[in-house]
Amino acid sequence: MPKSADRGRRTREQLLDAAAGLVGEVGWGAVTTRLVAERAGVNAALVHYHFSSVQELLSTAALQFAAKVLEESAQALSLADPADGIERMLEELARYTGTDPESLLLAEAFLAAHRLPALRAGLSSLVAEFRKRVADWLRAADVRDAEAVALLLGASIDGLVLHRALDESVDVRVVAAPFRRLVTG
Repeated sequence: MPKSADRGRRTREQLLDAAAGLVGEVGWGAVTTRLVAERAGVNAALVHYHFSSVQELLSTAALQFAAKVLEESAQALSLADPADGIERMLEELARYTGTDPESLLLAEAFLAAHRLPALRAGLSSLVAEFRKRVADWLRAADVRDAEAVALLLGASIDGLVLHRALDESVDVRVVAAPFRRLVTG
């Protein structure tokens, strides 16, 4: 790959990282071209060279992060039987406080998705794929109502993060036993 292409790829990644961090700090609506450029250490013109708008930049950053988190969660589940997979997934989830920049990025992205159709479609696709993977994993382990359990598990993850954002004493791991019973019959 030519040096200019490498430099362009690095700049794009710097912009995405800067944007993702800023959403958690200042909120989706307060992120500007100037803030992103300053955080990334690049000229502000490069923001619009790589992205058509700040909204596209923020949407891309949020989708990239959401894809990573959902992939990690799906991997944590798939490496074990359903009962142990639930434990692994909750351990992964425990690292998010609900007020950390990553949790806030996802919360802000879910809100922004109602105003940005492309972001909504992207998040919808990621969440649907996650539910499908979880349902397939549960079905392979002969868990009854695999699709419904996958939906419940996904919605519970979201809700647990929201509860943690409001009450830092919430330990998401306390729901492990009820979920273990759900997936073991």
